Amino acid sequence: MRSVGLPRWMYLPALVGALFVLLPLVAMVGRVDWADFGSLVTSDSARDALWLSLRTSATSTVLCVLVGVPMALVLARTSFRGQSVVRAFVLLPLVVPPVVSGVALLYTFGRRGLLGPTLDVLGLEIAFSTVAVVMAQTFVALPFLVISVEGSLRTAGQRYEVVAATLGAGPTTVFRRVTLPLVLPGLLSGIVLAFARALGEFGATITFAGSLQGTTTTLPTQIYLERVSDPDAAVALSLVLVAVAVVVIGVARPGRGAP
Repeated sequence: MRSVGLPRWMYLPALVGALFVLLPLVAMVGRVDWADFGSLVTSDSARDALWLSLRTSATSTVLCVLVGVPMALVLARTSFRGQSVVRAFVLLPLVVPPVVSGVALLYTFGRRGLLGPTLDVLGLEIAFSTVAVVMAQTFVALPFLVISVEGSLRTAGQRYEVVAATLGAGPTTVFRRVTLPLVLPGLLSGIVLAFARALGEFGATITFAGSLQGTTTTLPTQIYLERVSDPDAAVALSLVLVAVAVVVIGVARPGRGAP
């Protein structure tokens, strides 16, 4: 089948956009001190930050899936009063500065926050802990998964689910055997976006979790701290973060050849 060609003028803005994204990366690569690169990215603080980022990002992504898929289903498959308001609040972390998200979490789960006294009675201290890192990452990454899965659900429609229900399948069976396979591409895309967003999270994390090596200092936080004291280390760690993100996206969404 013959493909439809693009207008020639469209290539120019596409090229400008590509250069806008690629040139800063090229500039960063050019600033790397390759002679000391190995020592810069394998220091104790760098390894601790990278391992913590990968571990907490994976955990927050799992949490996003566990609560985000049901949220997307409720938003896409039900109708209730105030639904648009609920959706707006669910997606709010997409538009507010991450530091605002961190402040909101701090005044909810911090020692002097809304739930602070209750948590103290239970012997739980969340703020400025690894748990706080996971919560901050989940808070900012969750909307990416919800919006991706909800969009897939609305695009897929309900005709196959209705047929399965008519044939006697229960709601859980319909979800597991029909709905989930239909939205799997959107779910995988949402997982990638959520993990990438969690991996790069900084503002909410440093506000709610602080910076303690091996406990709350993630790779973005370590880059921020090194930016003043050791710019070469900051550039090297930035390149590591970019490389990890590219690998994650490349593995999860491999390019497709032309048909």
